[in-house]
Amino acid sequence: MLMSLSSVWILLPAVLLAGGLIGASGIGGVLLVPVLTQLGGVPLPQAIAAASLGFALPALVVLKPLRRERAMAMRCLPLLGGALAGAAAGALLVRWLPGSALMTGVTVLVLFSGWRGLRAAKSAAAPAAPLGNAALLAIGAVVGLGSALTGTGGPVLVLPLMMLLRQPIVFAVVAAQAVQLPIALASSTVHAIEGRLDLPLAAVCGVLMLAGSIAGQRAAAGLDVRQLQRFVSMLLLAVGAWFAWLLYA
Repeated sequence: MLMSLSSVWILLPAVLLAGGLIGASGIGGVLLVPVLTQLGGVPLPQAIAAASLGFALPALVVLKPLRRERAMAMRCLPLLGGALAGAAAGALLVRWLPGSALMTGVTVLVLFSGWRGLRAAKSAAAPAAPLGNAALLAIGAVVGLGSALTGTGGPVLVLPLMMLLRQPIVFAVVAAQAVQLPIALASSTVHAIEGRLDLPLAAVCGVLMLAGSIAGQRAAAGLDVRQLQRFVSMLLLAVGAWFAWLLYA
């Protein structure tokens, strides 16, 4: 991990911020790969690999609420199984498929979901019926594939999809946080086998994001459901705008 001292001091607060946003809403991992490549000068394949493993530590933060909500944990299992398989496939395809086309689709999805989420928060629309296991498995596979290809961790895809399908925001946030663990394990294993994984860089990112995630989860605990949905929606709009700037600037 070779980077200048000034780059390191810029990276530390940026990675902590990413962890805080992960803990508060599930989103935040989207910042990591651009931060590593743009500020740290890390090559894109190595940045994606380090981010993939780094997401494993903040994902552990969600285990506490999942232990309290056994029914919610059981609902997440098909999603996590699909994500595990999808992430392994995505990590294998990283070297052959450019992420720009996929990121364009992600950007559109994120922006539309943020806009729709704000409208729903204002009108207090009733959530739809819970998704079945087959639907959650399919969503998990798509999320795992897309996340591994772009190094975004999973929540930035899970949250928009859940909000578009009008799933309860509390379940959407928990699922978005939990899905990081199987994606991290599957994709980082493939990256390590193919020689792209920088373990020291991944460890530093993981520890910093874990610390930020704990703080972010505590900060979000005081929000009610309507406030949480509004916060997540505004964050989705901000992330989508940033993605569009990175893609087309």
